[in-house]
Amino acid sequence: MEENNKGRNAAWRVELRKALTAKERTEIERTVMPMAESSSRVRSFEEVNKGLSAEQAGLEATRCLDCPTPTCVEGCPVGIAIPDFIKNIQRGDIAGAAAILRQTSALPAVCGRVCPQEKQCESKCIYNKMKKAPVAIGYLERFAADSEIAQRRDVAPHKASNGIRVAVAGSGPAGLSFAGEMARRGFDIDVFEALHEIGGVLKYGIPEFRLPNSIVDAEIEALEAIGVRFHTDTVIGKTLTYEDLVAEGFKGLFIASGAGLPRFMDIPGENYTGILSSNEYLTRINLMGAGRNGYDTPAPEGRRVAVIGGGNTAMDSVRTARRMGAEKAMIIYRRSEEEMPARREEILHAKEEGVEFVTLANPVEYLADDNGRVRSVRIQRMELGEPDASGRRTPVPIPGAIDEIEIDLAIVSVGVSPNPLIPSSVEGLEVTQRGTIAVDEKLQSSIPTIFAGGDIVRGGATVILAMGDGRHAAVEMAEKLLAE
Repeated sequence: MEENNKGRNAAWRVELRKALTAKERTEIERTVMPMAESSSRVRSFEEVNKGLSAEQAGLEATRCLDCPTPTCVEGCPVGIAIPDFIKNIQRGDIAGAAAILRQTSALPAVCGRVCPQEKQCESKCIYNKMKKAPVAIGYLERFAADSEIAQRRDVAPHKASNGIRVAVAGSGPAGLSFAGEMARRGFDIDVFEALHEIGGVLKYGIPEFRLPNSIVDAEIEALEAIGVRFHTDTVIGKTLTYEDLVAEGFKGLFIASGAGLPRFMDIPGENYTGILSSNEYLTRINLMGAGRNGYDTPAPEGRRVAVIGGGNTAMDSVRTARRMGAEKAMIIYRRSEEEMPARREEILHAKEEGVEFVTLANPVEYLADDNGRVRSVRIQRMELGEPDASGRRTPVPIPGAIDEIEIDLAIVSVGVSPNPLIPSSVEGLEVTQRGTIAVDEKLQSSIPTIFAGGDIVRGGATVILAMGDGRHAAVEMAEKLLAE
């Protein structure tokens, strides 16, 4: 806190405030993210958003009013000192901006791409009260982090090893965030990943047109540089048990195994050929290269593809289907577009890429051809009733309003459940009725040496919330282990 105060009162910071009046800053229009042309995007998995130029980033950083009480920080689950890194961008100290990001975030280049800033930090920006577009915090985070990667970052500051070994189950955002925070504090960290590549959902769940693998790999390399060790093809609870870890000298375990068990709708015909979960679809293509040159994994092909759901994973699936050759790709969602949980940017990109939206419609049955392959889906037309517990209006069936849509591939994206393997393999580990690991406010489980966070606790959430859990758990576990 003292360091932040020094930064906020530095002479250069004062000069930046004097350079332009608040009125002059608010008159600067929010920068527009450069993007690949929509006409070419559906033929490529290259990243859609291209990132800001140094000039664009500097101008956008100038918009920040450097509020005495920065409410944007309140909206950040990992507590990034947002005005501090932005003002460093404004004065051209990009390395200084990146260093501030890494004080609290292990994955800034990832977060700058996939975190829903519009619902978090940017939603708290003072510009919203002025009815103006908030500062593009996410774009600026990406700019600083990417610049650091391009310059081959220095090893992040970290303490010498204290000799205490801690294991991490899962290499998704919660596990990586935890590993980075613990390594910075001097703990010896081993991360165990069940799949053949490190990155968890960042690799298998998010397509490269949103998050390139090279960016994830660069963040992983930064963790390796401060001593984090990674192990692939290792299933905690099967390949290695908790008892094995204890016997090997690990003093703590952080469970970040995610929520990779797909849900289905349990409607007639759901077992026909050509109906699969978004988890399987995206994993086959993102992680296993299905349908691409040089890979043997078969790709689920469809000319007319329906994706059921309205979240970010549904958008990832339908946009992937377009890139895999679908002539017609559609979202079927039981509420209206306004209620969709997906980011507005993802919805816009999907529309630009030719995706159709069938809203206020809910699948009730699949029909198949003589070979048992799905040929159509029957949908129940809906209307919106009263708001439910989430604040969204509840969809209500319109009596007799049933339509049939011809399809040859259906991708179900209606949610996930926690991975049950680890909870069921550790004796005495308490779980909730939803199958998530039960934790207290410190993210400590019923077994004092086991902490947990991310989707295995939340049951499905965003990358940044999982990262926040990882950092929180690291702080709490470090305090516990150092006190023993």
